[in-house]
Amino acid sequence: MGNGHSKNTIDDNTPAYGLTAKSLSRRGFLSGSAVAAVTACSAVAVRADSDSNKRSMQGEIKEAEATDISLGTATTIKPDDEAFWCEVARMYDVTDQITNLENGYWGVMARPVLSEYQRQSAWVNKNNTNFARFNLGETYRGLRAQVAKFLKVGTDEIALTRGATEALQALIAGYNNLSAGDTVLYADLDYSEMKNAMRWLAHRRGVNAVKVNFPEPTRDRPLTEHDIIRFYKRALDNNPKTKLLLLTHLNNWTGLIIPVRKIAEMAKARGVGVILDAAHSVGQVDFDIKSLGCDYVGVNLHKWVGAPIGCGVIYINKPRVRAIDPYMGKNMKPDGTGSDNVRDRIDTGTANFAAHMTIPSAIEFHQQIGSALKEARLRYLRTLWVSEARKMKGLTVLTPDDPAMVAGLTSFRLDGVTTTKANNALMKRLADEFGVLTTRRTGPAAGDCIRVTPSFYNTPDDMHKLTKALWAITG
Repeated sequence: MGNGHSKNTIDDNTPAYGLTAKSLSRRGFLSGSAVAAVTACSAVAVRADSDSNKRSMQGEIKEAEATDISLGTATTIKPDDEAFWCEVARMYDVTDQITNLENGYWGVMARPVLSEYQRQSAWVNKNNTNFARFNLGETYRGLRAQVAKFLKVGTDEIALTRGATEALQALIAGYNNLSAGDTVLYADLDYSEMKNAMRWLAHRRGVNAVKVNFPEPTRDRPLTEHDIIRFYKRALDNNPKTKLLLLTHLNNWTGLIIPVRKIAEMAKARGVGVILDAAHSVGQVDFDIKSLGCDYVGVNLHKWVGAPIGCGVIYINKPRVRAIDPYMGKNMKPDGTGSDNVRDRIDTGTANFAAHMTIPSAIEFHQQIGSALKEARLRYLRTLWVSEARKMKGLTVLTPDDPAMVAGLTSFRLDGVTTTKANNALMKRLADEFGVLTTRRTGPAAGDCIRVTPSFYNTPDDMHKLTKALWAITG
């Protein structure tokens, strides 16, 4: 890439690509017993501030002697195999000042990915505009090809962005199959910036922006897939002029996964365009974008794939690209029409080149574990605390246990604790009194809630720490 070479070292001419984190193998990766490894993992090994992690980065990332099958195809690893997940956790440097169960903001880079990002930053800083003026285009063509292969879409269907928010704002603002008096539909559980963009269409396109509120689960009756499909059918029936629907695959507020394909098929049969927020699902859930049947999608790579902050993707199904206006007139012709180039639908300006150039390393590390195994592990950690929380009086878990409808991210609400102020106080109490970091979420129509989001370095002990705190709070 860059000037056509493929090196793993930095010189004056070529950006460095590559990853040496092949120390994760299916079996035989621990020098001691599994019990000893788990003990070491939960005690010190995954904490960046502990003495055991003050060794050099290269010393931590060893080549494994036993590499029988890549983790991307591993079938024998289980989500509760703590010896294996301890080894995964060793790849992350995290603070020991608090137990972090708020990993939904962005994902911690694994140590080899961070190392690559540092190398790329140094390389870009050194080569500066000599690189940007002569090799940037070729470099980004290669990057898009690798990201497209990972997402299983066409290279000419994506462009790199600074995140899913930027991608989705461009899609919503640019959607041009709207006329004055049409309806655009969104839900309370959609992300705040996307809701703002849908409301803005009332001024931009002269449409009616309508928000619908999801049904709330109760302790006795969680939501079902049928409930969600019926909810969207009723919303479309009640708003027959709808021409654009915003969907969120895995919800930022509560963690609810909705049956996107079935809803999209129902909407498109009525002539409704569908824009999909997949910010939290790529890397956390095992799926293909094409399988969801949505023509316009915003993606994050800095959450569950583990790329540096500032890495996202805009996807437009190639035959539908002209339904999105060129961004701020980018490469627009005098007659007001644009090209069929998806990259004309976004203009980030000067991006963090080093962050984007680290994406291949993040994908490679991600694929050593694989989306399916990541999903299973996160759901297992979630189950450890949710199974206890469901027994607690005065507490409602806001996602069902159906594996098709939830992964790792899940929220809860205490009875009567619905305001931002009250949930901020609860979040602070969990942190200050019990040493557990969560976050308050404002979005659901029924009130604020507390979100719990484990990551790949978290252990069962971390989840038990949360449940002890919740038992103490609920009595």
